[in-house]
This record gives sequence, structure tokens and C-alpha cells, in this order.
Amino acid sequence: MLKHGILGLLNYRDMTGYEIRGVFRDSLNFFWQAQTSQIYRELKDLKTRGWVTDVTVPQQGRPNKNVFSVTEAGREELRRWLREETFELGNSPLLMRTFFRGELSPEENIRYFQGIRAFALQALEEMKQPPAIAAGYEKTIDDSRRAAYWGMTIEYGVMYLDMLRRWSESCIKRLEGLQHEDPAD
Repeated sequence: MLKHGILGLLNYRDMTGYEIRGVFRDSLNFFWQAQTSQIYRELKDLKTRGWVTDVTVPQQGRPNKNVFSVTEAGREELRRWLREETFELGNSPLLMRTFFRGELSPEENIRYFQGIRAFALQALEEMKQPPAIAAGYEKTIDDSRRAAYWGMTIEYGVMYLDMLRRWSESCIKRLEGLQHEDPAD
């Protein structure tokens, strides 16, 4: 999946690995995390597959940089991948832990769900930045049609985090009710 994310970014404009990492940090990171080493490993693989090329640009007083470009074969692969109709639920460590949390005390679990709520609230606060970031990238590629999809992705992120906040609050209320129940019932 990361390789397709990189192809998608390079489809907008040529970039160095460092620039790709910056775009991930500023936008895609809200739903897909990638370490610098993973990005460079994928770039090497993409180049081997013929989906990207690179040009070395000499720099004065600094190491040379490699600027990557997507090839026509890379664009074809990106379009092929985009046409796949997969709607996966995926694995969720959060839900796996929740399923088995009955092994712990309600007090412990309340703290756990309070942590989830705090995470969601913090992430929602951070999600206030992506629209401005997306607007900046839109200016870079000058294509509002493509940027509309960035907005849809940001909207999904905000809605998901709000659902996570509401769900954790519901779990806390439920567990607070369990604290007052007689175990003999």
C-alpha cells in the first residue's frame, strides 16, 4: 500500500525522498504512517519495477539529492490499483484488546477508555491543521479536482476520530454502571 501512496504523490509532482516524507508527515500521516527508511526502501523497489526514475541533482556544500519521477508504467500501476474495489475492515488491535478486557477490573478499563478518549480529542485538535495543509498542496499542484479528494479524506479522519471519542465515552459510562452492580446478580 505504501508504494501506491508514493506513486500517488509522485503523480502530482517530482520529489525527493525527503520531500515525500514531509508530505506523509503533513497529510497522509493522519491515516497512514511511514518511516523514512520505509519510504526509501519502497522508492528503491519502485525504481526496480520501472515505476519511478530518479535524477541526481548536485548540491553545493551538501550531499547530492535524488529527485524521483513517476513513469508512465507507474501511472498505469497507480490507476490499476485505484480501480480495485476492495473494502476491507482490516485488523484492529484496539478491538481485539477491547474484546478481552473483561479479564481486567472496571477501574482499569475505565482508565483505558479514558486514554482512548484523550487520544481522540488530541487527534481531533490536530486535525484542524490538515485543511490548511491540503490547501497549500493544492496550490502546489494547481488542481482543485484532485484536492477535493484530500478534503474527503480529511473529513473521514475527523468523523472517525469523533466516533472513537463518542464510543470511548459510551464504554466509560457502561463500565461506571458495572462498578455499582453487585457481582452476585
